[in-house]
Amino acid sequence: MFLEALKKKGIEVLFMTDPIDEYAVQQLKDFEDKKLVCATKEGLDLEDSEEEKKRKEEEKKAYENLCKKVKEVLGDKIEKVELSNRVVNSPCCLVTGEFGWSANMERIMKAQALRDNSMSSYMVSKKTMEINPQHSIIVELKKKFEQDANDKTVKDLVWLLFETSLLTSGFSLDEPTMFANRIHKLIKLGLSIYEDDAPEAAAEASSGSGEAAATSSSTGGEDDMPPLEDDSGTVMEEVD
Repeated sequence: MFLEALKKKGIEVLFMTDPIDEYAVQQLKDFEDKKLVCATKEGLDLEDSEEEKKRKEEEKKAYENLCKKVKEVLGDKIEKVELSNRVVNSPCCLVTGEFGWSANMERIMKAQALRDNSMSSYMVSKKTMEINPQHSIIVELKKKFEQDANDKTVKDLVWLLFETSLLTSGFSLDEPTMFANRIHKLIKLGLSIYEDDAPEAAAEASSGSGEAAATSSSTGGEDDMPPLEDDSGTVMEEVD
């Protein structure tokens, strides 16, 4: 996803996939008078035109409240929330500090059997969430927040965006089970399955002792996951 804006700008990109590349670029700062810049870190300058800079300043003001809300929801999971200049087709992404580990380097260091934990405490990635103000998901999320600043659906969607961004930006999930449960809630909504309907459906499909077993299995493992809430007033409550 980090290549979207770079491709549109015609900027040349070196696609480094080997673990040794992470160590090499720490020493190789430039090549033939061209400075090497990591596309997955902060401080990426795409040399915008004056018109583009003006538009982005206006978008920054318009999305200031949404950025604050996203930061409030995610807490210390991220360092800050900003508008992105590097994604075009994606709603958001996660980037790291200019002088910290990249997502790939973080994975490499976590895989070391004899890694130095004291170093990882300050080199670990400080994540910044960048949102795309022109993406339909972010536009609608902003509208939903403006309609009701306390809408619990906003929190659910923010967490889903954050966790999907972790995956697409090269990080690993801390709690994959929670992510899976959120996805399952969305699948249930897509199939028009609501928690209040589950016991009734189970009762129709079984009888006697089988009824209790079916009811238990239909909700088992997700009792700690409250239902979500959609626009039509159906239940899609807060998921932590």
